[in-house]
Amino acid sequence: MTPKLQQFDERDTGGLRRYEYDDEIVYAVDVGLGEATVDVAGSTVMVVDGDDHAEFEVPESGTVEAGINNGVLTVEVER
Repeated sequence: MTPKLQQFDERDTGGLRRYEYDDEIVYAVDVGLGEATVDVAGSTVMVVDGDDHAEFEVPESGTVEAGINNGVLTVEVER
């Protein structure tokens, strides 16, 4: 497992940033340039990069959308 994905499984959120706005909360982390993909099931965000995978729960409730752009994973939770 790559160190960037391992941080989610170990809950080492040193690279994970959380931003709060009036209408949403945004999480962002650098997962590196590669073939990583992201999917959301309920409040669980799943990241897959080849044979490596990681997942984490978004503690806030609301609509969750996630994407990866230029190696940066962003998760947006609407309030």
